[in-house]
Amino acid sequence: MKRVVAALGAVVLVISVSTVVGGGGAQAVPQAPTLASIGSLSWSPCGGLQCADLVVPRDYKNPGAGSITLQLTRKVHTRSPYRGIMLTNPGGPGGSGTYLPVLADYVPGDAGLHYDWIGFDPRGVGHSTPTLRCNSQYFGADRPNFVPSTRRLMRYWVAKTTRYSRQCANSAAADKGLLPFLTTRDTVKDMESIRAAYQAATPLLDRPKIDKLNFYGFSYGTYLGQVYAVTYPTRVGRFVLDGMVGPDTWWYRANLNQEVGFDRNLNIYFRWIAAHPRVFRLGTDWRAIRRGFQAQLRKLDRQPAANGRLGPNELTDAMLSAGYYVYGWDSIGVAYSDLVRNGRGGALFTMYADGNMGDDNGYAMYLATQCTDVLRPPWTRQVTDAWRIHQSRPFLAWDNTWYNAPCRYWPAPSRSRIPVYGGRAGVTAPILMINETYDAATPFSGALTSRGRFPTARLIEGVGGTTHSGSLSGVSCVDNRIAQYLDTGAVPTRKPGRQSDLKCPKVPAPPVGAARLGAHGIPDSLRAHLLAAQVHSLRG
Repeated sequence: MKRVVAALGAVVLVISVSTVVGGGGAQAVPQAPTLASIGSLSWSPCGGLQCADLVVPRDYKNPGAGSITLQLTRKVHTRSPYRGIMLTNPGGPGGSGTYLPVLADYVPGDAGLHYDWIGFDPRGVGHSTPTLRCNSQYFGADRPNFVPSTRRLMRYWVAKTTRYSRQCANSAAADKGLLPFLTTRDTVKDMESIRAAYQAATPLLDRPKIDKLNFYGFSYGTYLGQVYAVTYPTRVGRFVLDGMVGPDTWWYRANLNQEVGFDRNLNIYFRWIAAHPRVFRLGTDWRAIRRGFQAQLRKLDRQPAANGRLGPNELTDAMLSAGYYVYGWDSIGVAYSDLVRNGRGGALFTMYADGNMGDDNGYAMYLATQCTDVLRPPWTRQVTDAWRIHQSRPFLAWDNTWYNAPCRYWPAPSRSRIPVYGGRAGVTAPILMINETYDAATPFSGALTSRGRFPTARLIEGVGGTTHSGSLSGVSCVDNRIAQYLDTGAVPTRKPGRQSDLKCPKVPAPPVGAARLGAHGIPDSLRAHLLAAQVHSLRG
């Protein structure tokens, strides 16, 4: 979306601090901002929506020491009664969210049209300033094999990932002091600042309706929602959290769980390929297809396809989307069949390049957040874990290890884990959580943990599904419940124990021969934006 800069009054936010008890004992957390002074947000037409900028402190503990400008977009409510704002986040971290207000139109009925939907580029992302970029050429073609089977390969990837972290240290954003202030905690404070600033700029009659924040978060956005809820428990309105991040494993242990999950989902995908031999012509034995995939990796390591651009790493990254979602299963299968049967890898290379090459803002911000959110274990343990998982689940183990390796020398300090316990924090508002059973990016076990941490939460399970953050995909059991919740606040009855509260059908695989993202729910173009935010940023 082309940026339109809106004129703003000065915004100065002062955060008061109190104590809340979480899993790790008492900790200081910010409460609702006290607005020392605030101007009115000025919204301008912007690509079918409205745009504005919001200035927030770079460091909320020292509001006078520099600022950050967030770009906001909105779609104003068109139905009465007005129910306040619906802030959105697509995931990542590092995903731009300025396009998301159009989600209002795709909630069944008119349930979404009673809210002002707000999208934003989080600090460091997209059109917010300053923006973190480190090296747009980091992802290339025919890269040396991810699997460090020789000392030379190990040295290469250690050096390459270390160099990237140093390039981030020398970036323009680092020069402006941004890197220490890109944690989840900082973005959560920005979310509250958006709510407070919007409330201050709202006509007096409607201001009480902005006392609560309503929020629709996908993927990493569900973690933002959980942390916001325990930080500002009295501000929680209607929260839809789709693709649940488990708060006790985020980040490192979650990476390991995801590596196992993506390998499993690749096998599920090959079963689907094997069930359609007339289309893909790869046989009916999924195990043979998987063995053929491993053989393709070895073959491409010797002789890359697509004019020397598609090596084993590029093939792995191109196939990754099949482990995330079902939307592109057909088109990925056609491209993979073309590689296996005809030696042509151009379509697969394009899939890789479209998802990875070019602007590295999403990747840089993914690292900037996860490297500072929590300390990762020593490198020797990471290597041991990668080899252990690689032995039985080789699809993503080393790919994901190198993706996260710049954290070894990240030029900003790591923080302590955020204790996320909704009950102890005093969250009383019902929260709607959604997850499919075999979601690899955010495993179902994490969704069950999040549900257990929030006694007011209800979890909808897409039974047997592998799709990540697949709400509003046309599965009426899920989408109608979201609409009912946004309309009336009603949620499914909570069941006892560690289980989901409502079981729904999974997002279905596309009809064979229909090479498109999806036929129902939100349109292909919008879903593609969500996929880009999640796959490029949330690697595993």
